[in-house]
Amino acid sequence: MTETLVPPQDGPAAPKRLFIKTYGCQMNVYDSERMADVLRPLGYATTDTAEGADFVILNTCHIREKAAEKVYSELGKLREMKDARSAAGQGGMTIAVAGCVAQAEGEEIMRRQPAVDLVVGPQAYHQLPELLTRTARARGERIGADFAPVDKFDALPGTRGVDGPTAFLTVQEGCDKFCTFCVVPYTRGAEWSRPVAAVLAEARELAEKGVREVTLLGQNVNAYDGEGSDGAPSTLARLAWALADIPGIDRIRYTTSHPNDMSDDLIAAHGELEALMPWLHLPVQSGSDRILRAMNRKHGRQKYLDLIDRVRSARPDIALSGDFIVGFPGETETDFEQTMDLVRRVQYASAFSFMYSPRPGTPAAGMAGQVPAAVARDRLHALQTLLWEQQTAFNAAMAGRTMDVLFEKKGRHGAQAIGRSPWLQSVHVDDADHLIGRIVPVEIVHGQQNSLKGRLVKQKAVHGA
Repeated sequence: MTETLVPPQDGPAAPKRLFIKTYGCQMNVYDSERMADVLRPLGYATTDTAEGADFVILNTCHIREKAAEKVYSELGKLREMKDARSAAGQGGMTIAVAGCVAQAEGEEIMRRQPAVDLVVGPQAYHQLPELLTRTARARGERIGADFAPVDKFDALPGTRGVDGPTAFLTVQEGCDKFCTFCVVPYTRGAEWSRPVAAVLAEARELAEKGVREVTLLGQNVNAYDGEGSDGAPSTLARLAWALADIPGIDRIRYTTSHPNDMSDDLIAAHGELEALMPWLHLPVQSGSDRILRAMNRKHGRQKYLDLIDRVRSARPDIALSGDFIVGFPGETETDFEQTMDLVRRVQYASAFSFMYSPRPGTPAAGMAGQVPAAVARDRLHALQTLLWEQQTAFNAAMAGRTMDVLFEKKGRHGAQAIGRSPWLQSVHVDDADHLIGRIVPVEIVHGQQNSLKGRLVKQKAVHGA
């Protein structure tokens, strides 16, 4: 039941309704969960629609194409809801813009859309109750974007909501890489890692609430160097070993990684730490050395391929995922073919691929040689066709195998349940909804492009049972 700060004299008030729309990455998904946690003591319960909500938050991402325009379009719809709600005497609607667009364009958002009540950058979510109170009283500052990450995590509630046996756990924020296409260093700030003790404390709480699998998050998660118990910087590998010692935490994943931060001990952990799942998201962006230099990726094509070989040597069954940008300024057909060749060599189990689009304030936005949109679209189609073929083949090869599946939620049909394989595939199994939260052996019947179909492995009867 949701708490309220001051319950009325004639009984508890109905919870206020909170709607959060999340754009973009898994970091934003995590941040949205924490915003809901921060606001829960104020009497806010989450709802699935903006209509009728008392408080609406758009948690934005600046990475995707036309990100800001999409936010303004959504704000226009919310303004109409807000006006209609007020005209009908149904009370007010508070509108907030959070995330990277808020950080980058806070003042402009307030100027262009007066219906917005407050703007909150990625490091200031712990200030939401104060900012909301100030807004409700129609006074005080409305923008809270410039706070250090340590303040953010120290001020977040000690408890968080959990929905199912898997959870995201942020361990690192920010980026020092300054890829020429990316706004993250400007909106999330410098790399910063949470202390080991704080991460372990949150993980223990999650385990106590039934979480079996944690995915460690960071803009450059494998650059993690949080303070350890001895006062010295830790590594992501050492953190993973410590997390695996927590009773109940059976599976560990991490994302997103940078090739330059794949340390020897992290590669070794993939072969030695049973809880570390055989799945690695390692973006490369391009297969062309010339384009990689223009992107300021600080690694070359061969270094990436050599790294993949080392990871596969440590863990032969590991599945690889990647990120690709096509149509980067100056990209030629030869550059693009080198990307296609790299994809053929690596054989990805999954991948994300996008057309390049300029981000205001990034070096690439002003580069010469902008690739025509029609050319970039054709290249993206060719790349995605190849990636889809590889993903489909990877899933199809699972047919006939038996693997441990962590069941997460009910499926759409009857007693069906949906779980995750060690390789992050979605697995659909009939008559398994009673197994949610458990890790169970499943025989894969067949694989499709986006999921696997499985059946429970029949257990042999025990004599005397």
